Amino acid sequence: MSEPTGLVDEASASGGDADGERQPEPEAGSGVLRVFGRQLKRFRVRAGMERPEFGSLTGYSVSTIAAYEQGRRVPPPRFIDQADEVLDAGGVLQEMKEEVARAQYPAFFRDAARLEAEAIELHVYDTHLINGLLQTEEYARAVFTMRRPLLSDETIEERVAARLARQKIFSRLPMPTFSFVIEQSVLTRPLGGDHVMRGQLEQLLLYGQRRNVEIQVMPNARDEHAGLAGPFTLIETQDARRIAYVEAYKHSRLYTDRGTVRELEEQYGLLRAQALTPRESLTLIEELLGET
Repeated sequence: MSEPTGLVDEASASGGDADGERQPEPEAGSGVLRVFGRQLKRFRVRAGMERPEFGSLTGYSVSTIAAYEQGRRVPPPRFIDQADEVLDAGGVLQEMKEEVARAQYPAFFRDAARLEAEAIELHVYDTHLINGLLQTEEYARAVFTMRRPLLSDETIEERVAARLARQKIFSRLPMPTFSFVIEQSVLTRPLGGDHVMRGQLEQLLLYGQRRNVEIQVMPNARDEHAGLAGPFTLIETQDARRIAYVEAYKHSRLYTDRGTVRELEEQYGLLRAQALTPRESLTLIEELLGET
């Protein structure tokens, strides 16, 4: 992958990840989906199967198979594995699984998603929502459901699945290092309702107990604050590149120039110093959980 620089695409990405808010719908039949669809159809025809027969063998409807072949929908990994086996594709379809999975994200987030998946360190500051890497399924669904313009039910479920799939990074070996600074106001905003927020707070406590994860809360009462310019993420990759991902209305940028990245690293260091300690933060989350 070429090193991303500057503007990735015009969009916004609430929730600490650009598969979140105010982004355009994924391009129908985007490149990798069209290629996968053509290959899928080629192997199906070679196997002498009509769509109804293929669908019955894989458990998918004829209309869904057609959408996959035409590049209009993102096929899940389970389907790709099944299709490769049923059609005796020899691993050709499975080799495309990772790129197909990235098609679940808006175009502007795909480079950031790849960097995130390869990161050895991620340091995140959030101001409006719980970060996508920490979200429960219910919280994520509430976020996507509230998005305007409205997303289709199908797109909402694809986005939720994509968000949850990103969380596999927590179990990757060797373990990456994570830190999160979250505004206290985010923890008291009951998106989706009290039940959803309760589950979300419980998940924060579970993640905060992991050895490679530190969660800190920035109290509302602080009279000094180094992060008033908004949320951002700092990424360090396996080849020692340091990159900053910054979100703003209708824009998301990956910065690789050392000057900009250094400025955000300085801000983040100050934010961690101004926030509650990880232990104090978990205690506060427990208190908020008791109030929900």
